[in-house]
Amino acid sequence: MPDLARFLPLSNRPKADEAGVTSDRRRPLAAVVAEAARLLDGASVPRVDAFVREARLTDLGTVGDAAGLRAATAAIAEGRKRSTKALARAVRALLLLADEVGETPRIDGTTLGIVSLYGATAAPLERRAVIQGHALRATDAEWEFGRGPALEGTALDIARFVLAVSDVPPRPAAPRPAGDPSS
Repeated sequence: MPDLARFLPLSNRPKADEAGVTSDRRRPLAAVVAEAARLLDGASVPRVDAFVREARLTDLGTVGDAAGLRAATAAIAEGRKRSTKALARAVRALLLLADEVGETPRIDGTTLGIVSLYGATAAPLERRAVIQGHALRATDAEWEFGRGPALEGTALDIARFVLAVSDVPPRPAAPRPAGDPSS
């Protein structure tokens, strides 16, 4: 019977500082908006407005230009709590914007993990069907979730797929050599 406890969620995990664990996504959302402002420097007002609409950040009011968007990051970081869903919408808008301007966005790997996990459960049925029964593993970040054979890709590529920005799914992981301690 004592062995049963290790199969229960959150039981018998190694103790660690969990002070930073929160469902409030204000800070990552502010970072995503700041990255959008960087990509939008010198862009026209309609393009800035399009990002704000796509990210559903209409509560910011009229931001006008990239400088206004940059100024709004402080309001986001210090304002009301933001959900993972709001973060996922903003990351999706940023990915679309980055594709439009032809740049690779700079997004924290943990943020991409958060939105990938969210996207894996909220994605359209055909995308969930592709990843169902698999673990998703980022090759360039320290996160993995799910059960089953691993599908791998960069954190950015996995997020692009589950957020319906790209139609390229993560690929099956290469078999690991016998005795590999990471398997």
